[in-house]
Amino acid sequence: MCGIVGVVSNNPVNQVLYDALLLLQHRGQDAAGIATSHSNMFSMHKANGLVRDVFRTRNMRSLQGNSGIGHCRYPTAGSSSEEEAQPFYVNAPFGITLAHNGNLTNQEQLKSEMFRNDRRHINTDSDSEVLLNVLAHEIQESTTGFTLDPDSIFKAVAAVHRRVRGAYAVVAQIAGHGLLAFRDPFGIRPLCIGTNETDNGTEYLVASESVALEGMGFRFLRDIAPGEAVFIDMDMKLHERQCADNPSLNPCAFEYVYLARPDSILDGASVYATRLKMGEYLADKVRQQFKSGEIDVVMPIPDSSRPAAIQLALKLGVEYREGFIKNRYIGRTFLMPGQAIRRKSVRQKLNAIGSEFKGKNVLLVDDSIVRGTTSQEIVQMAREAGARNVFFASAAPPVLFPNVYGIDMPTRDELIAYGRSTEEVCREITADALVYQDVDALKRAISDVNPALTSFEASCFDGVYVTGDVTPAYLDRLEFARHNPKAAPAEDAARTQLNLNLANAE
Repeated sequence: MCGIVGVVSNNPVNQVLYDALLLLQHRGQDAAGIATSHSNMFSMHKANGLVRDVFRTRNMRSLQGNSGIGHCRYPTAGSSSEEEAQPFYVNAPFGITLAHNGNLTNQEQLKSEMFRNDRRHINTDSDSEVLLNVLAHEIQESTTGFTLDPDSIFKAVAAVHRRVRGAYAVVAQIAGHGLLAFRDPFGIRPLCIGTNETDNGTEYLVASESVALEGMGFRFLRDIAPGEAVFIDMDMKLHERQCADNPSLNPCAFEYVYLARPDSILDGASVYATRLKMGEYLADKVRQQFKSGEIDVVMPIPDSSRPAAIQLALKLGVEYREGFIKNRYIGRTFLMPGQAIRRKSVRQKLNAIGSEFKGKNVLLVDDSIVRGTTSQEIVQMAREAGARNVFFASAAPPVLFPNVYGIDMPTRDELIAYGRSTEEVCREITADALVYQDVDALKRAISDVNPALTSFEASCFDGVYVTGDVTPAYLDRLEFARHNPKAAPAEDAARTQLNLNLANAE
């Protein structure tokens, strides 16, 4: 999960890109980057850190031009080096910069194909660099001579869809030609486009979430459809085309649970409204498990669980209170790499108001329970604040399976619910009772807000991988790489040598 943005205007875009990335900072706090285009040349700056720390005045002055893309990175396993900060750049054909949100599930196969067939070199472990090189190769294959038209670009995107597997929402610049944006055929990661009328003409903004459009004064135009590509040329003309053979919309359910900002609208569904619905369905389960009067107060774990907690308390007729105060200068703990860092950050991030807990039976509501590190610490904090009983409710179902589409849930043994019953998870987080949302109820909560949404990418809850290429053997390889990071270089060296042997044989 990352945040991406692209802007085409008749005015300088560096400040627009910077401000839009600030609005998407919740999607990634590990690294940030901006690439702009001017006079058929690119200017780029990227580094590890928050948006506000990466860009100084001297960096902003160097980012000249009326077109550009930006990225804020959320770290998954093995992707925290500064070299893997985005955007990425290749100089041929034409010169292309690219930023990507998602994860490719066949990147190793693509790396091999590019070395043997495309004659392209991948310099990092980032699948975004792989995707950029696939796109560059297909643009080269689709063009004749030195010209590039929208038909050739859409033909290249169609070829990308045929080769690439996984989740990807993309913004890219082609030097001297314009801005390209496209979304994978399953529509797993969000992407939308907006427009703004200025004294100098129309300008366009593409972003991961609608909140980036609205916050920058752009009018929301629409979501980019699964498999669709949009291209904005140098004359500010918008070209659109469906480039996938059998597209289907399967938005990531975890976007609605936790990842997206509540004031965003993803694929026609208000994130805030879906979280209210999650609270309603969760209240039905809580009512089945608890007797009337057994819960004194409902409290959210700030911030993303607040809408669900409010609606749950309202439906149960139980008092709603804010028992934890959040330090807003600490990042989102789910996005932080490493259990020890997450555990330490919980105490720095949240502080309990003792008077709200003392002598009460408290129902804590969180958006989800993934590793259990945060939940255990919070339950302990509630007890230390004087709660008589600490009950826990999750607005999401148990996270039982790895997520391979860009969320850092790669191994089963890191998921607290894997191989454990609800009662066992309850004991692990030291709560007095635990209630999980049902998978069907979560999906209904989203569909209730937008009935057009009938299918979801919810693999971390139900084990169904919509791209159809994720096998048990694939998951085993991911887990082996996660637990044996030092083995990867040797395997890469062996694969490179094999490719060299094959190339020489040809």
